[in-house]
Amino acid sequence: MSTRPIGDHALLSDCRSAALVTSDGSVDWLCLPRFDSPAIFARLLDENAGHWSIRPAGPADVSRRYVEQTLVLETTFRTTGGTAVLRDALALGRRERGHALGTASPGILLRQITCTEGEVPVEITYAPRPEFGLVHPLLSTVRGGLAAYGGAHVLLLSSPVDLAVSGSTAHGRITLRAPDRLGFALHIGPAWGSEPAPWRPRRIRRRLNDTAEGWRSWSRLHRGYVGPWQDEVGHSGRVLRALTFAPTGAIVAAATTSLPERVGGTRNWDYRYTWVRDASFTLQALATAACEKEKDKFFDFLARAAATQLHRGVDLQIMYGIGGERDLSERVLPHLSGWRNSTPVRTGNDAWHQRQLDVYGELLDAAHQTLPPGGSLDPPTRAFLVQAAETAASRWAEPDQGIWERRGPSRHFLHSKLMCWVALDRAIAMAAVLRADEHVAHWRSERDRIRQVIEQRGWNPRLSAFTQAFESDDLDASSLMLPIVGFLPPHDPRVQSTVLAIATHLTDPGGLVRRYRGDEIEEEEGTFLLCTFWLAHALAVTGHTTRARHVFQTAVAHANDVGLLAEETDSTTGEALGNFPQAFSHIGLINAARAIRDAERQLATRETGH
Repeated sequence: MSTRPIGDHALLSDCRSAALVTSDGSVDWLCLPRFDSPAIFARLLDENAGHWSIRPAGPADVSRRYVEQTLVLETTFRTTGGTAVLRDALALGRRERGHALGTASPGILLRQITCTEGEVPVEITYAPRPEFGLVHPLLSTVRGGLAAYGGAHVLLLSSPVDLAVSGSTAHGRITLRAPDRLGFALHIGPAWGSEPAPWRPRRIRRRLNDTAEGWRSWSRLHRGYVGPWQDEVGHSGRVLRALTFAPTGAIVAAATTSLPERVGGTRNWDYRYTWVRDASFTLQALATAACEKEKDKFFDFLARAAATQLHRGVDLQIMYGIGGERDLSERVLPHLSGWRNSTPVRTGNDAWHQRQLDVYGELLDAAHQTLPPGGSLDPPTRAFLVQAAETAASRWAEPDQGIWERRGPSRHFLHSKLMCWVALDRAIAMAAVLRADEHVAHWRSERDRIRQVIEQRGWNPRLSAFTQAFESDDLDASSLMLPIVGFLPPHDPRVQSTVLAIATHLTDPGGLVRRYRGDEIEEEEGTFLLCTFWLAHALAVTGHTTRARHVFQTAVAHANDVGLLAEETDSTTGEALGNFPQAFSHIGLINAARAIRDAERQLATRETGH
C-alpha cells in the first residue's frame, strides 16, 4: 500500500494531463495523454504500481516551490556535501503563450537536476507500470535512453545516464559536481506507430524554460483580482487552468481517483471528470482569477456536452468526461491496495446515473454569468436553456440524490429545491435573450411556489435554521447557499441564524466545516475545505467580516507547502484527505476572498460615507 501523505504531493500539468511529485523527488502519479487516461505511475495507490524518482543518495534537507507565476516545480536538496536543484514540468507546446496553453502539449514529462554547490551523489529509479500497474513493461536500452514496451503505448525515457535494467525497473547512480546538470524526458507514443525520438539535454533545458515562460505569460494576462490574499487567488487561478483540458475547456474536479474521504474508508471516487454542479461556482472563480475566454470555453463545453438530452425527456446528466463523454461507468481495480489500504480503487464514476435536480440551477446561473450585457445566444443554446428551465419548473417537487451524491434513497433536499429556484430566477432574467417571453408567467409562478415551499418545509423553528431536507432535523453546509445565490436577503433573521447554526454545530474544534453529519454509508468523514470557504463567504455577505476573515485564514492554512488544497481534512490529525488537488477547494478560496474584499469595501464606504 502507499503511505505517503496526500498533502506531500505537488501538481504538474500541461493543460491536458497531470502528474503528482513527492517532496523527495518521486513522480508517484502520471496520466498521459489525458487526465482520465490509465496511470503510467500510480504508486499513489499501490507501492508496486510504478514511480520515477530522482533524489540524493543520502539524507537531505528539502524545500520546494513553484517557479514564480508558473507550475514548474523546483525542489532543492541540501546535503552535507552540496546542494542539488530538481526542476519538473509537463511540457507545454513549443512557444505556447497566454490562452493557447495546452493547445499542442506533446505529452512529455521533463526533469532536470543541477548541482549548484559542492557535490551530490544522485540516485535514479525508473519503474513504469502502465494501466494502473497491470503492465510490467519490457525495458530495452536504445540510443539516448530506454524504451518500455507493453500495452497500448511505448514509453521512451531520454536519459544522459546509463541505467541498469532489472526486470521492469531501471536504476542509476551518479555523483554531480557543481555546476553539473542532467536532463531527462519521458515521452509516450502509440505502440503500433512510430516510436518517439529521444531528446538531447539542451533541448530538454530549452523546453523547460519555454514551459516556464508559457505559464508566466498566462499569469500576466490574469491579474484582474486586487485585494486580500492576492497571491493565493492568483495561484488558485493557475491551479484551475492546470486542471483544464485545453481541447474542450472542461475542468476536472481533481487530478486523481480513489483518494479516500476517510483513511481505510470506501468513499473512493474517480474525480477526473467535469461536474455541471461546479459550473456556476467555477465561472465566478474564473471571472475573479482568470478571464472571459476561460469562462466562455467552459460554458460552451457544458452546453455542447449536455445538448440533446432534455428534449428526449431524460434528466440532465450531472457530469461528463473531459471530451464530452456520457458513459462514465464505474469499475473496480482489485489489483491495487489503495492509499493506506483504502479500497476499492475505482475508475469511472457511477454518479453519472444519478438524478440531481440542482444542476438546472447551476447551468442557468452559469449561462447568466457568462452572457455579456447586450449579448446573444445561438438558437441551439437558447433552445437548450429554455428546456432546462422548463425541466426545473416541472420536476422541482420530485426527490433526488442531492448535491453530495448520496447513494441512498432519494429525498427532498433543500439545496436541490433552492437551485431549481435559481434556474427559474435566472431564466426570467434572461427571458429576452432566450426569446422566451411566453414562458415567463409560468416560470415566475413556479419560482414563487418553490420559495413558499422552502420557507414552509425547509425551515426548522426548533433549530432556528434551514435544514438539509424538508422536515429534517439535520444541518447541511449547502444551506449556506441561501444568501450567496440571492434567495433571501443576507440580513434576513432566518439567514443569519442558519449561518450561525452551521458555524456552531458543523464546525470541528479546528475551525473547519463538515458537509453534514451521518448518512447511509455510516462512515465518519473529514471536514470539507469547500464548505469552510462557503462559511467564510456567507459570513462576509451577512456582515460578519471579521469572523469571515478568521474562517478564511483557518481554511487557507491547510494548503500544503506549494499552495495546493485537498478536498477534506482529517479532524483528528489535520492531514489532507480526498482527491488532490481539489478544484472545488480552490474555487471556494477565490470566491470567498472576493466576497470578503467586497464586504469590507462596502463596510468602509458606509462608515466613511463615500
